Amino acid sequence: MKIVLIGAGSLQFGYGMLGDIFSSKLLEGSEITLLDINEVALQKVLLTAQDTITRYKLDFSVTAATNRREALKHADFIISSIEVGNRFQLWDEDWKMPLQYGVHQVYGENGGPGGVFHSLRIIPVILDIMKDVMEVCPDAWVFNYSNPMTAIGTTVYRVYPEAKFVGMCHEIGWLSRWLPGMLNRTVEELYFQAAGLNHFSCVIHIKDRKTGEDLYPEVLRKAPEFFLHEPGYSDLLDEYRKTGDLDAAEKFDKEKIARKSRFEWADRRIMKLMLEKYRLLPITVDSHFGEYLGWAWDVADHRGILDFYDAYKIMLSQKTVSDIRIERSERVITIIEGMITDSGYEEEAVNVPNTGLIEDLPSWVVVEVPGIIDKNGVHGITMHGMSKGFLALLRSYAGVYDLTAEAIVQKKKSLVVQALLANPVVHQASQVEAMVDRMIDQQSRWLGYLT
Repeated sequence: MKIVLIGAGSLQFGYGMLGDIFSSKLLEGSEITLLDINEVALQKVLLTAQDTITRYKLDFSVTAATNRREALKHADFIISSIEVGNRFQLWDEDWKMPLQYGVHQVYGENGGPGGVFHSLRIIPVILDIMKDVMEVCPDAWVFNYSNPMTAIGTTVYRVYPEAKFVGMCHEIGWLSRWLPGMLNRTVEELYFQAAGLNHFSCVIHIKDRKTGEDLYPEVLRKAPEFFLHEPGYSDLLDEYRKTGDLDAAEKFDKEKIARKSRFEWADRRIMKLMLEKYRLLPITVDSHFGEYLGWAWDVADHRGILDFYDAYKIMLSQKTVSDIRIERSERVITIIEGMITDSGYEEEAVNVPNTGLIEDLPSWVVVEVPGIIDKNGVHGITMHGMSKGFLALLRSYAGVYDLTAEAIVQKKKSLVVQALLANPVVHQASQVEAMVDRMIDQQSRWLGYLT
């Protein structure tokens, strides 16, 4: 078995994914190839991986490469997590520059104008990767962790419809942390399904696994109090500002959470509205949901969003990863094991083309749904009983993904303008083209292909 990690020079991704692989008895004997454009960072991860193999007497081989086509030869599985440029500098531009042109977006990574510009930068690079995959190892499964997830998957399948490309997002995992404490049950007693678009997804069904009892009424009763009075990222930031010690701040925050068996929430007001008006529980934890909604600015917890963003930057900039921890943290290795063993188990969330999986959404858009994993791969589960109100919200954003994909494929600025004019977050037209021109100038290294 050969597994290629693209973006492995990132310590968080490289060390984390290696720890996941090393935890698998089923994958013992596999060849792991680390791929990155940063050779210095790559060598650090390689040396740590080799030391870990030696120290724990693991049956794996690890090599490193900067030549992508060479690295991909004979690959069975490819796990990719990349970003282009300075992540937070560009994220700041995606988020805050549209504000100067009158666009009230609450965040700027996946939806709204910020999500469009992020897509325009990163997807051409991912398409280059997929071109090599389709030429060198077309039967390999590719698991993508990069954002904006739905835009990436939708465009990849538009260009390479035969690709075996699956988007992975860990946000579904928060349900396993929230729901047991909320419902006073163990996670093993709960069966739940969520669906939507990536970072724009809600719980659709939740039941007692043994009795089949519908637990959604109980969730609707308990969720508002459970979330809306919890310690947020403001507590983490306040403690960090007092001590200057990130470790102490994280410990402070985790202790508060542990005492209440709950989790902090960056945007409580949007969640409150979804619970009240749509009778649905969103699964996102860091304000992404509001990126897709034109009315989010009016109800958003702006302090909570900004505090989350600041805390996130601090944690990633100051937190160092010094060792590979042999433990399971992401779900992709479990999926690979399920494919090898033909297990037929139900995976909580995969991002795959909408082949009738969510009614009323177009077939070309990638959706986030549960999936069945077997020897033939990843198969999305058709989601019945989704509310008309939520489907209407999802439909209102699907066209943005269509136009974003076409703008990238055709390299046309005019389609970028149309994608923004179709965007529910954009409420004025006179400054849209000027905003696009300014962003192309600002990020010409990545957006200069648009004409």
